[in-house]
Amino acid sequence: MIWALALHGGAGAIASHLVQRDEAHMAGVLDEGASMLANGACALDVVAAMVEALEACGLHQAGKGSAPNSAGKVELDASIMDGETRRAGAVAALSGYLSPVQVARGVMEHTSHVLLVGEGAESFAASRDFARVGDPANYYTPAESGAAHASGTVGAVARDTAGRLAAATSTGGLQGKLPGRVGDTPIIGAGCWADRRAAVSCTGLGEYFMRVNAAADVSARIAYAGINLDAAAHAVIEDVRALGGYGGLIAVDGDGNVATPFASQGMKRAWATGAGVREVKTF
Repeated sequence: MIWALALHGGAGAIASHLVQRDEAHMAGVLDEGASMLANGACALDVVAAMVEALEACGLHQAGKGSAPNSAGKVELDASIMDGETRRAGAVAALSGYLSPVQVARGVMEHTSHVLLVGEGAESFAASRDFARVGDPANYYTPAESGAAHASGTVGAVARDTAGRLAAATSTGGLQGKLPGRVGDTPIIGAGCWADRRAAVSCTGLGEYFMRVNAAADVSARIAYAGINLDAAAHAVIEDVRALGGYGGLIAVDGDGNVATPFASQGMKRAWATGAGVREVKTF
């Protein structure tokens, strides 16, 4: 059976003493997703479940592990995309909800829109009864507190046994960011993309990924330059690096190939395939 799954927990300057803990948790999440795919689950369900688990663990700058902005408020971004139909949903500057990626999926499935922001996103989440954070002051435990430009976007991409691709991405954004700052994560094409050629989730300094439309450009290079997934993914990250940015991405193509290039100190990442491949790495 051809299936493939890749996860990331953020790229950037990563403290070496955190790697063992973070990798162990990611390995468990990876194994859960691999089992889902092997048993016939659809790619969209798998990436949503994977990102929700990474949001909830508190080990990354996303979901529970998010740090507040410069005004002391936690604002979260997330997106999800179905490669078979190119349906997509996203939220930005969302506060007070446990799983931004599930709210993003709700936008995709229950509205005619792609992106909802701020109070509008929160009103929508309330109308669909998504789970709320009980006490924000005690729930959020910033994973990278004190780190300069701390970031730790999480994401997942998958190819299921029916050949469908999907991608999802979620973040708390940069630690100490300006209120209302939105990076690449909820921008379809920049931080998240899926079509029938490739599914991509990005992480790093989002402004640079927006400037190169990084996620969609992986698929575009495959289509228009006729190159393979690995070459396309590395070329996109080289564009980010050349502009002065840092970060990485995870990608899977329609044949089940996986690419995980990055231009930073490290990128927490893991991948598995139906061919028996299983890797968990940071550096």
